[in-house]
Amino acid sequence: MEQNVFSIFIPSWNNLPFLKLCVESIKKNSTYQHQIIIHVNEGKDGTLEWVKEQGFDYTYSPQNIGVCFSMNMMRTKVKTDYILFLNDDMYVLPEWDKVLYDEIKAQKDNMFFLSATTIQPHTQGSSIIVADYGDTIESFQEEKLLKEYKDYPLADWFGATLPPNVVHRDVWDIIGGYSVEYSPGMYSDPDFTAKLWFYGVRYFKGLSASRVYHFETKSTTRIKKNFGQMQFLMKWGITNSKFRRLVTRRDESFVPELVGTTHPESEIKKSAFYSRLKAIYYLLTKSFGPLWKFMPPHK
Repeated sequence: MEQNVFSIFIPSWNNLPFLKLCVESIKKNSTYQHQIIIHVNEGKDGTLEWVKEQGFDYTYSPQNIGVCFSMNMMRTKVKTDYILFLNDDMYVLPEWDKVLYDEIKAQKDNMFFLSATTIQPHTQGSSIIVADYGDTIESFQEEKLLKEYKDYPLADWFGATLPPNVVHRDVWDIIGGYSVEYSPGMYSDPDFTAKLWFYGVRYFKGLSASRVYHFETKSTTRIKKNFGQMQFLMKWGITNSKFRRLVTRRDESFVPELVGTTHPESEIKKSAFYSRLKAIYYLLTKSFGPLWKFMPPHK
């Protein structure tokens, strides 16, 4: 296809070697042509100059503004129907985009949210394949990965949230993109998923055959984090972990007949009740210190 299929958002913060490898993998391993949009946070390592030389669409901030503002800025450059979020420390594998686009073409409308499946060296997860092909540019075993990445069995899964993920731009606009109150970005991905659910999206699918390698360079270790876990709880009245397990069925294999269904409403209400108690306890201890200080002395 000569026309771009996805508008790929890549926020990057002084991570040029990984960004170069990420872009190289898109060019080398994609089935289709895509629009690449990069947000350059600071760019003190030469990222801005390199992006300009390559002729990519980009946005720029002279300081690190976090993922939420970065994502919303990149939205102003979109030229396709589909917005795809990719971390700058990811390496896409052959046919990653074909699998996603085939799934999109099979949908009857734009009410979907799809994720690719991540292979990474360290952190485990129910929808993550743990396999070590290096966590630095120098230790990366590219040829070995390209030979073996299909060998790991995994079923399609419920609960698309983490990147790489793709959504129609109209749906993105209706829910308002990324919520900037989560800046610099902890729990902004789960919040995006929750907004999709409450808007009416029910098709949250992770595709096993669409695979990427994630180096886990953890840019988040360089920033002062927002307390996203509590922000999510206060906003939605339920913890992120319970929302993903009970509502979007995260950790379960994908079963078409279960699309749009949740776990029993009573279980969700019970979880929300205890989640609110947890939030109240946190706020009280944050304001007044440990609550045991107010207990009457034991006789």
